[in-house]
Amino acid sequence: MSDIIQLLPDSVANQIAAGEVVQRPASALKELIENAIDSGADKIQVLIRDAGKSLIQVIDNGCGMSMTDARMCFERHATSKIRKAEDLFAIRTMGFRGEAMASIAAIAQVELKTQRHEDELGTCLRIEGSEIISQEPISCPPGTSISVKNLFYNTPARRNFLKGNSVEMRHINDEFQRVALANPEVFFTLHHDGNEVFHLPKGSLKQRIIHLFGNAYNQKLVPVEENTSIIELKGYIGKPEFAKKTRGEQFFFVNNRFIKDPYLNHAVMNAFEEVLSSDSFPLYVLFIDIDPSKIDINVHPTKTEIKYQDEKAIYAIIRSAVKRSLGKYNISPTLDFNQETGFSQMITHKAHEDIVPPSIAFNPDFNPFSPGKTEREIPFLRNAGEDRTSVSKNWGSLYEIVQPEQSRQSGMELEGNRHVEIDNQVLKVLGKQIFQLHNRFIISQIKSGFMLIDQQAAHERILYERFLQHLENRQGACQQSLFPQTVTLNTSDFELVKELLPDIHALGFQIRTFGKNTFIIDGIPADIGTNISEVEMLEHLIEGFKNNQSALKLNKRDSLARALARNTSIKAGLALSVDEMNLLIDELFACEMPNTSLSGKPVISTFTLEELLLRFEK
Repeated sequence: MSDIIQLLPDSVANQIAAGEVVQRPASALKELIENAIDSGADKIQVLIRDAGKSLIQVIDNGCGMSMTDARMCFERHATSKIRKAEDLFAIRTMGFRGEAMASIAAIAQVELKTQRHEDELGTCLRIEGSEIISQEPISCPPGTSISVKNLFYNTPARRNFLKGNSVEMRHINDEFQRVALANPEVFFTLHHDGNEVFHLPKGSLKQRIIHLFGNAYNQKLVPVEENTSIIELKGYIGKPEFAKKTRGEQFFFVNNRFIKDPYLNHAVMNAFEEVLSSDSFPLYVLFIDIDPSKIDINVHPTKTEIKYQDEKAIYAIIRSAVKRSLGKYNISPTLDFNQETGFSQMITHKAHEDIVPPSIAFNPDFNPFSPGKTEREIPFLRNAGEDRTSVSKNWGSLYEIVQPEQSRQSGMELEGNRHVEIDNQVLKVLGKQIFQLHNRFIISQIKSGFMLIDQQAAHERILYERFLQHLENRQGACQQSLFPQTVTLNTSDFELVKELLPDIHALGFQIRTFGKNTFIIDGIPADIGTNISEVEMLEHLIEGFKNNQSALKLNKRDSLARALARNTSIKAGLALSVDEMNLLIDELFACEMPNTSLSGKPVISTFTLEELLLRFEK
């Protein structure tokens, strides 16, 4: 019998490796930008076409490569970052494995143009499916330009698994933002199909955050800084009142490398525990600088997971640093990007002996009821021309004002001489066998006993099924706003709303684009209340949609209907009239699933007369 184990060809091995390294266009872009950062570039341009499916081009002004290096960089495990195994524990660069370029070249058509600053000519190299097509000297600017065309052209199964352009572009934006946040000293631009998406000049970390997420973030940021023998921590956290319902804007960087670490995230959330509800997520952009020998980053193909030698100490440092910053953060916004000046306003520069406590002066002989006082001298008498004796004669009329108020209440004598006052409105409700309990539950009498209805869960169910019907029929009614509202979103949310616009219009919204990352809201659905503004309604809709998508993996329409129903329903604590309660019950029992809330919990609880009699032992 012949041997059956054989070495795979390099082209097949590279395609297998590409499955780990390059999962989508955003993965390829991440590897290319990190290589540009490692080359020492301070200016990086990114050009995208068709969300990266047709073209991903990264241009930098880094050190460039020689002709030999240009060819070697596409070989497997060829790298300039490490030389021996010990170097794995002293890594300060983004890349180190030498797999990315070989993997990209195996599944795409790649063109590389590079030139070192000291050379007169550069090199142009073309590769398709790991095969070198051509290599020739050219004249080009110093640095490197890499074009990745037709990603997954030779693996159609992988290409078919790619999502739509809007989804893939959101992933590209996420990867771009992470690298841009970690390197505020580098100038970045990102163009998609000829349109400039990001233009990020060099600056401080705070400037970079504001350029990425919008000017409104200037008043949301609180600085965090802590230097210890274990780690150096710096960055910004968001003020609690600006927390969102999704985890979107949470970034951890270790030695300038973006990571995902639930343990460290728990440290930050623990610090916010006393000032934030459990279903809200704050903004944070935190950088940890640590000795590379005390961590291991070679534990995941995407290098987003890290092992630490002393996790508990790092957890405690992050938690205490964030908690201290929350305890002293200022509430007034500042225009200074480099310094938080709000704390200085709380400090007085006077000496203690110069501070004079306030004094109170009064006249002990003053008597407002003395006969010699005029009405002008008595401050609480406002009508100077009115006869004072007429007021004293008609004092009984004061009780006529109070009597109607007293007549609105009646009493019940209970055992033990306890007196309970009942409002006439409540008696009127009881006459109709329905009333509200603690402004949260609705009690309605039925033949076998009574039923208890959660008003918020019931309204959520009603709105959810109504919105689903609007999305199916595309006939949501719109209520025009008297004054159109403008809302500016970050790039990812802007692309998400653009993708969802047809369904958002079907719900009854009237929204149109207005410049870069900005929408104008001309109208909202007519069948929802106006307890929140149009801008807040859209922002809550986006946050709820993203939360449903990540947690429940629902389809777009179901996620939209759930998000809008939860954010526009009546809440616990809202008093309802008799007609409103009757209408709510009628609409609830017209639903397809009246007994179950959107979270799967019961909406209605029924209590029978037999259960009540057992409680009183009858």
